[in-house]
Amino acid sequence: MTTASEGEELTRVGPGTTMGALMRCYWMPALMSSELVRDGPPIRLMLLGEKLIAFRDSEGRAGVMDHRCPHRCASLFLGRNEADGLRCIYHGWKFDTDGHCVDMPSVPADQDFKHKVRAKAYKVAERNGLIWVYMGERAEAPPLPALEVTMLPETEVQIWFAQRDCNWLQALEGDIDTSHFGFLHVGNVQPDDVPVDNLLRYTITNRAPDYHVTETEWGMMYGAHRPAEAGQTYWRFANFLFPFWTQPPQGGFAQRVNSRAWVPLDDTHTMFISLSWSKMPPSIGPLKNGRPIPGAKLGQDYLPNSTDWLGRWRLAAHASNDWLIDREAQHSGRIYSGITNIHLQDQAVTESMGGITDHAHEHLGPGDQMVARTRRRLLRAARALRDAGTVPPGVDDPELFLPVRSGDFIADAAVGWREAYEQQMRTAVRPLRHAAE
Repeated sequence: MTTASEGEELTRVGPGTTMGALMRCYWMPALMSSELVRDGPPIRLMLLGEKLIAFRDSEGRAGVMDHRCPHRCASLFLGRNEADGLRCIYHGWKFDTDGHCVDMPSVPADQDFKHKVRAKAYKVAERNGLIWVYMGERAEAPPLPALEVTMLPETEVQIWFAQRDCNWLQALEGDIDTSHFGFLHVGNVQPDDVPVDNLLRYTITNRAPDYHVTETEWGMMYGAHRPAEAGQTYWRFANFLFPFWTQPPQGGFAQRVNSRAWVPLDDTHTMFISLSWSKMPPSIGPLKNGRPIPGAKLGQDYLPNSTDWLGRWRLAAHASNDWLIDREAQHSGRIYSGITNIHLQDQAVTESMGGITDHAHEHLGPGDQMVARTRRRLLRAARALRDAGTVPPGVDDPELFLPVRSGDFIADAAVGWREAYEQQMRTAVRPLRHAAE
């Protein structure tokens, strides 16, 4: 059981918090590169409970800084993006992407002190069509993360964002909970509905798998297993990678190259960022009759972005309209959840828990081993950083994340679970290696 005090440590991410300090050790994906226009208007950006602004200067450099002008604290969101800097409209002070004050026109020239003034700016990098932000204290930032999908050429990576109105941890935990798939997503599908060569039939034949869970150098791994044909086992592997990355298990292991970030905007809002190899086959095939699985619709419907602090990448279906649940479809059994979209199904259940789950109401079972042990792993790492200054996993050695995969497959039942995983890794398609050739 997760205690109330442990829940506080796990979920709070603002400045001065235990988990917030751990998060700030890592580079975080924050925006699509396309969201910032050269000399365009700055946008509001909430990240780890801090109100920031992001902009792109005349040379194409991206900057992320505290929204308050260090002169009189007027918001730089109102600023003029001009000639390689952002100029506060209150008194005309101007700041470059590194936060340096480069012009102080309201101060007499002989009293100018711009060299002493700096806006609080964070380090920024761009890769794979994403803008990454480092909010830590190091003068020299650590390397960017080296998850396999983040290293591919931009042209081979599909990216999409969706904001979720709940704490980052409860959002993330949906990806490391495999047993819900057979209910929430495909609870209406029966084994005879699925082609013989579709591995989904094992999930819906046995909706209560057994598990192996282990700690790794880069985070946590589980292997959920079910009996397959005689002498065979059906495996679904998934991973948690520090500090907020997941690799869910759906789709064939050999060609599955994807990762998801659950980036905390504040304590009760999270940005989901999905990165996947564009040449990866679909994760869920059609039914035996050739039709798509009801409730497995792909793609999202969004509200228009606004300039609010939390105005980006909001889904059109949300708590205020009951996530557009279709009670007739639910009642008839046409869609188990009554919600048409797999991502939205996850969004609905995690948002329905409230902004931050009260863990005192939980009764965790065998299928929650990965959730419980991931919480403990996070707490140990965050406390070790706080109490002993121990650098969290993967900060200085991000290539720990590179040889990590998720997905499903069939293996000989006599082969141990870790060996089954390693066998699959040895034969998996490696698009990064091909891209370098």
